[in-house]
Amino acid sequence: MNLTILVLYYSRRGATRRMAELIAQGVESVPGCDARLRTVPAVSPVTEATEPAIPEHGAPYVELQDLEQCAGLALGSPTRFGNMAAPLKYFWDSTSAQWLSGALSGKPACVFTSTGSLHGGQESTLLSMMLPLMHHGMMLMGLPYTCPELMTTTTGGTPYGASHWSGPNGTHAVSDDTKSLTVALGKRLAQTALKLKGM
Repeated sequence: MNLTILVLYYSRRGATRRMAELIAQGVESVPGCDARLRTVPAVSPVTEATEPAIPEHGAPYVELQDLEQCAGLALGSPTRFGNMAAPLKYFWDSTSAQWLSGALSGKPACVFTSTGSLHGGQESTLLSMMLPLMHHGMMLMGLPYTCPELMTTTTGGTPYGASHWSGPNGTHAVSDDTKSLTVALGKRLAQTALKLKGM
């Protein structure tokens, strides 16, 4: 039976969703691993507002059992003032039961992000997403400099995780360098999950 790698993301304009799809491509390039794409609903300042039970497009909403069932996790968010987006933070604030039970402890994880400006907080967003994962006891991984694109890219990419500069209006397509790094990160996550399971 294949291992399930959860690719959990939030995306407003589609760039982070595209990166999630590339992570999933990397995961599924590893025999014995399947990617499960999931997202979170938007957070509304109006208390009566609710999202539909099924998103209009993109992946289904994540459920807490997705965390419990996964063998590894890739977490992605657009940058919000150098931090993860509120909908993802809201979701992680609901995971106390999984923290208490150790459901994620010892599982590998990685992070990825998309920003509107080139120096808009890519690295700090990646680091902020690592914090709840560390509290859950996950084993974090980034991108090694054996990925040559890290030394040449002009569109994002960090040793902390994959990143993409989407431009002020979200119109910059994911570059070839970013595609390569993002797929490599998904592949590395899946390979690590297999090794940790002794497969």
